[in-house]
Amino acid sequence: MSEDPAGAAAGHDGQPGRETQPGRETQPGGEAPPGWGAQPGWETPWPESPATGTGRRERADLETAFAAGLRRTGALMQLMGTAAADKIGINATDLNCLNILSFSGHMTAGELARATGLTTASITGVVDRLEEAGFVTRERDPHDRRRVVVQINLDRAMKDVATIFAPMLRSWREMSARYSDDELRLIVDFYGRMEQVFREHLLRLRGGPEAAEP
Repeated sequence: MSEDPAGAAAGHDGQPGRETQPGRETQPGGEAPPGWGAQPGWETPWPESPATGTGRRERADLETAFAAGLRRTGALMQLMGTAAADKIGINATDLNCLNILSFSGHMTAGELARATGLTTASITGVVDRLEEAGFVTRERDPHDRRRVVVQINLDRAMKDVATIFAPMLRSWREMSARYSDDELRLIVDFYGRMEQVFREHLLRLRGGPEAAEP
C-alpha cells in the first residue's frame, strides 16, 4: 500500500533506540492520540498475545497495533454514531437500526431484531419512535397480509441523516483514492471477514438467534 505498514505499526516513533508502548502509535503529526494509552493495563490486546510468545518482535508489534487500531476505530464509530444521533434528534440505537434498515430499504420487525440482536419488544419501541419521527412507515406485505414490513422513508432519511454523514463519506472517498484496485479488494475482503467476526460475537453476547444479513 501507499504507506509502509511495518514501519507505521511496529511501535517505533521514528527516533533510534526509542519505542512507543503497544497501542500508543503516533498520529501523522507525531503525537499520540490524546488520552489514549496514557495509562497501562490494556496494552496486551488478547490473552494469547503474540507479544508474550517467542515469535518475531516485529510481527508481535504489528499484531498488537492491529488490535489497538480495531479498538480505536470501534470506539470512534460509536462516538460518531452518538454525535450524529444527537444532531438528528434520535438516540444512537434508533440510528443504528435505521442504518441497518437502509441496506435493503425494508425489513420485518423480526428481521430487524435478528440483525441487531435486540429483543422483539425493544425493536417494537425502536420502530414506534422512528415512525413517530417520520423515518419509517409500517406497511402490510402485499404477498402476505399477516406480515408487517417496516419501510424506510427515503426522502426523510436523505434530508436529515445523509446530510450529517456526507462530509465523512467524502473523506472516506478521498482516503480510498490513495489505494490501488488490488489494495481496495484486500480492504473490502478484510471488512467482510470482520463483519462475520462481529456477527458471531454479537450472537455470543446477546445469546439470541443468529444475526440476519442486513
